[in-house]
Amino acid sequence: MKDLMLVHIFGADRPGITSAVSSLLAQYGVDILDMGQAVIHDALSLGMLIRIPEGGEAAAVVKDLLYQAHEMGISCKFTPVSSEGYSHWVDAAGKPRWIVTLLGRTISAGQVAAVAQVLTANGLNIQSVNRLTGRPPLDDADAQRPACIEFSVRGNPGDVRAMRMAFLAIAADMGVDIALQEDNAFRRNRRLVAFDMDSTLIRVEVIDELAKAWGVGEQVSAITESAMRGELDFRQSLAKRLSLLKGMPSEMLEKVAEHIPLNDGAEKLVRNLKRFGYKTAVISGGFTYFGEKLQAKLGIDYVHANKLRIVDGKLTGEVDGEIVDAQRKAELLQSIARNENISLMQTIAVGDGANDLPMLNLAGLGIAFRAKPVVKEGAGHAISTLGLDAVLYLLGFRDRDME
Repeated sequence: MKDLMLVHIFGADRPGITSAVSSLLAQYGVDILDMGQAVIHDALSLGMLIRIPEGGEAAAVVKDLLYQAHEMGISCKFTPVSSEGYSHWVDAAGKPRWIVTLLGRTISAGQVAAVAQVLTANGLNIQSVNRLTGRPPLDDADAQRPACIEFSVRGNPGDVRAMRMAFLAIAADMGVDIALQEDNAFRRNRRLVAFDMDSTLIRVEVIDELAKAWGVGEQVSAITESAMRGELDFRQSLAKRLSLLKGMPSEMLEKVAEHIPLNDGAEKLVRNLKRFGYKTAVISGGFTYFGEKLQAKLGIDYVHANKLRIVDGKLTGEVDGEIVDAQRKAELLQSIARNENISLMQTIAVGDGANDLPMLNLAGLGIAFRAKPVVKEGAGHAISTLGLDAVLYLLGFRDRDME
C-alpha cells in the first residue's frame, strides 16, 4: 500500500528550503499530490501532501526529513492521511470557488472576523488569504493608502444575495468595502470596462455645473437628486433639466469643461486598464461634448452619451438622436461587447445612479461607485471607501502590478 502523508514545514524563511526538501523526497521516488506555501513576516509555512511509493519506507522518509529540518533550523510535522480522507479531499474539489475582497484604509481583526462569520454561516471554507496591497510602514502618515486582502473560499452558499446584503451591512457599519465574486474563468478574463460619466469618472454632475453657470443651479440640482434616487423617470427628469438651459450660449460648455474634476483614482485606473489590454467605454446619460473631452484626456475607446442640440450658437433645451437612458445604457453595453466579440460575462460596468442598474446587472461584474443605498443593493458590488482605482483589486491585481 502506498503511504499518504501531510508534511508541514515551518520556521524562519530563507532561500533553498523547498529545493532541499524536494530533492530529499525525490531520492525516495515520492509523488507530491498537493503543495502550498505562505510567508508572513519572514515566517515560512510550507505544506506538502505526499505519496510514498509502494515498498518505500515511510519511516526513513520521516527520519531524513527531521534530520534535514534540524540542520536547516526549521521544524517539521507529519500527519498520516487515510485513503478515505484523501477521497473526501478530492471530492471537495468539485465545489464552487468564490473570491471575497476586503477593501479599506486599514484592515482590522474585527473586519476580518465579521467577514469570516458570514462565510462560516453560509457553509464556505477559506482556502487561502492574500494581501494585494503593499507592505505599510509603521510610521505611515499617508491616510489615503489603501489596504486590501483577498480570500479564496470554497463551498455552496444557500443564498448568494443574502450574503451580499450581509457584506453590505458590515461595510456600512465598519467603513470598508466587501465584494463577493464567483471565481470562474470569466472572472479572470474580463476584457471591457464601461463607466458612467457623471459622479463616476468625474466628481460632478455636468448638467448641474451647466445650470450653475446659467444661474438655474438649485432648480436643476433638485431634479438631478430626485432622478439619482430613482424617484423620477430619467427621460422626464432630463427633459425638465434641459428645458432650464434653453438659450445658454454654447461657448459656456468649454468654460464649464475646464473646471470639471476627475474622480479619485480615475486616471490610474484607466491607465492601468489600457496597459493590461482592456477596452474602456463611457456610457452616460450625460453629454457627448464632455464625454469626448474625457476620451481625449484618458484614451477611452468608446463614448456614448446624449448630444446637446445647438442652434445659432445656443442650447435649445433638447438633445439630438436617441436619449441614453437606463435601458439604452444596457443595450449599448451589449452592442460594444458584440463589436469586441466578447461575452457579457467578460464585461465590467461601473456607475452610481439608479439609471445605471440595468447596465450594472447585465455586466459580468457590476460595481456601484459611491452610490446611493438602493444602487448598492441592486448592483451587488460597491466601492465607497476608496477611489476608482480600487476596481483593479476586484480584478485581482496587486499594487506591484500597477503603474
